[in-house]
Amino acid sequence: QVQLMESGGGLVRPGGSLTLSCEASGRISRFDDMGWYRQAPGKQRELVAGITSGGSTNYADSVMGRFTVSRDNFKNTVFLQMNSLKLEDTAVYYCKGRRKPCIECSFIDSWGQGTQVTVSA
Repeated sequence: QVQLMESGGGLVRPGGSLTLSCEASGRISRFDDMGWYRQAPGKQRELVAGITSGGSTNYADSVMGRFTVSRDNFKNTVFLQMNSLKLEDTAVYYCKGRRKPCIECSFIDSWGQGTQVTVSA
């Protein structure tokens, strides 16, 4: 099973930037879709940004225009570039890979352990 590991979180001031990385132990090309999710204290985990194997992307309305998701299949890594960070972006950010081994199979999701992003003045 491919393991996912996030990195790049930290403390940043409002308006600042961070780049998160999600490195896979195997080929990320095995995943049909990959995405970044976040979970703030007391809130449900939510989708932040997703990217398909073909490179199509989608974003939550709250991060549109500020965050950019990308993938490098050679490095087996997915990135989340976060600009113009706001206080409400504070959360644990998780990487997820989703794949469907066969047409009749159910989707299989793999999650990383998460990385903390704190936006504070």
